[in-house]
Amino acid sequence: MFELMEPTEQNAVIKVIGVGGGGGNAIDHMLSQQIDGVDFIVANTDAQVLGRSTARTVLQLGTGLTKGLGAGANPAIGAQAAMEDKERIADTLEGADMVFITAGEGGGTGTGAAPVIAEIARNAGALAVTTPIA
Repeated sequence: MFELMEPTEQNAVIKVIGVGGGGGNAIDHMLSQQIDGVDFIVANTDAQVLGRSTARTVLQLGTGLTKGLGAGANPAIGAQAAMEDKERIADTLEGADMVFITAGEGGGTGTGAAPVIAEIARNAGALAVTTPIA
């Protein structure tokens, strides 16, 4: 027979990070849908784009490298920018059980930084899922 047990509350910490312009746009759309129980983060090398984000948590990547001007559609610059700020990224993702990474493929920041961010999330013990936007 089945035994009824007291339900236990399981609260996985889920963070969704939009990387680059496409990822940031995806986060803004998700925020407009008023999804609860998820921490939304936007990461970009372009300071102007970050200033327009509706996300509560924004990370400017590679300020020393790009001076806030973006990655110029160069994925190597995007990856280098994420490496420059890997400690800040790790601090932001700390405590997450699952990290969903959304990024547009073809630009510099999303294409280059998303794999770096996924590795940082995995190293922190989180399940990392990438969702590229074409």
